[in-house]
Formats: sequence, C-alpha cells, structure tokens
Amino acid sequence: MLNGVMLLWFILTGMSVLFVVVDIRTTPEAVVLKWGFVILTLFTGPFGAFFYLLGCREPLPGTHEQYVSATWRQVLGSTMHCAAGDGLGIIAGAAISNLLELPPALDITLEYVLGFGFGWAFFQAYAMRDMAGGDYRKSLKMTFIPEFYSMNILMAGMLLVTKFWMPGVEGANNPFGAAFWFIMSLALLVGFIFAYPMNWWLVTRHLKHGMMTVRANPHSMHVMKKRVKDVTGGADKAGMQEMTGMDHQDTSGEDDMANMQHPNNDKPGNPQIIGVGAFSIVVFAISLLIVFTLGPD
Repeated sequence: MLNGVMLLWFILTGMSVLFVVVDIRTTPEAVVLKWGFVILTLFTGPFGAFFYLLGCREPLPGTHEQYVSATWRQVLGSTMHCAAGDGLGIIAGAAISNLLELPPALDITLEYVLGFGFGWAFFQAYAMRDMAGGDYRKSLKMTFIPEFYSMNILMAGMLLVTKFWMPGVEGANNPFGAAFWFIMSLALLVGFIFAYPMNWWLVTRHLKHGMMTVRANPHSMHVMKKRVKDVTGGADKAGMQEMTGMDHQDTSGEDDMANMQHPNNDKPGNPQIIGVGAFSIVVFAISLLIVFTLGPD
C-alpha cells in the first residue's frame, strides 16, 4: 500500500512542481522567494503548490502588494523561506549520513550544521544581502537570530518524523530509494507546520521579512502608487504603506531594513528575544530527548 501512496505522491509532486515553475515566472515576487516556493513544492508536492496559490500568486494584475500584505501571508513567505533553505541542508545531511552509515548523534549533528549553514549563510544572508545595503557581513548579523530560532523548531519537527518512521520502512535509509525521499518530504512538511508559529512571532516583531513584491517595470509601481494616492486624497508615506502593504514589499529593501533595525511598538526587547531563543532551544532539546529515549534502537 505504501508503494502506491508513494507513486501517487510523486506523480502529484511532479505536476505541482511543473505548475509552480511555469506560473511563478510572472509573479512579481523576489527571486529568492520564487526559488523557495519551487524547492518547497519539490518536497511537499501539492501542499507547496497550494501554499503558492493561496499565499503568493497575484490574483489580479497590480494587486500583489495588497494581496501579500496580510500577516498570515507574510508569515507563510517567511516560513517557506526557512523550510526551503534549511530543508535542503537537512535533507542533504541525512542523505550523506545514511550513505556513510553515521551513528545517530553524528547524523543529527551533520543535518543541523548543513541545514543551518546553508539556510543562514546562503538562503538568508547571501540571497537577502540587498536588504543590508549589499553588505554580506551585515546581512549575516541581521539574519542570524531569526534563522537560528526558525531552524531549531523546523529541525525538531523533522526529527520526530524521520527518526521514528524511517527505521520501520524498508529501504528508507537509502538516499537512492523512493522511500527516503517520501519520508523526508513529509518530515519537511511537518517541520514547516512546527516553524510557522515561530515565524509569526519573528515577522510580527519585525525580526524577519515575509513576502515581497518586485516589479520588473518601475512604471507599473508608479501607476499603482498614483492610484492609491488618488483614492486616499494624497496619503503620506505611512498611509501609502498601510494601503499598499509596502512596509514589507519595497523593492529597494529600505523599509525592510528600517523595520528590522529601528525600535517600534512591536519590536521586542532583549529579554523577550533571549526568552524566545531559549524556548526554541528547549523545543529542539525535547525533540532530541524523545528521539534518543523513545526512538527505535
């Protein structure tokens, strides 16, 4: 029965990836987030395509700014970005560990190092360096905390799936077999669900970006802003941002940097940031405790 389920899953995944790859080309989203949706769909199949349709695809021309400004869509983009970057590293680590037949402790360590390393150094800091004025070192510093917090929760969710399910499925420890990729795909989906609440906190506290809008034609953005200004009777910048959702979608990244660097009513103080960080570590530690004490030998 599992073989039939896996066959159906991979067929649906192939169709979903093809749809997202073709359709997302015309969506005015940042390139790194476009790649994020493609990668997420590659592993989560129809769920990834559903997330793209519901959370990012522009329903009508010129409406992407307003459409993605909803908080839950901002958080969806943030979580997707985390799952795609970290997930690639974690799955690569799992594949290498199984090929080398590493013991559980080294396996988890390699998965964490590769997941966090790729997710932070490339998918977050390098891909989003324009938000730090093109300064990669500044981008590394800016993205470390949100990446660390997200990674801990995502990895916790994935471990609870892979370390309990894989030992009971024949061939699941073989990276060249279908069972390995099927289980890792569902593990990433569970990790995504686990990480969503943490990303909600990070996005609403202006510690992490969400969806963005990038217009290939600057004139189209000018026309959209003019229309909003006509409706509002000449709104100021703050009013314009409220109407268009541009506090997270400005193409230059300046508003994103302002939100992440300057204090405001929603940004937490150091005690709260440290407390949430400790919480993420505790969640990850509990997942490790469950795996090593209750998991299959």
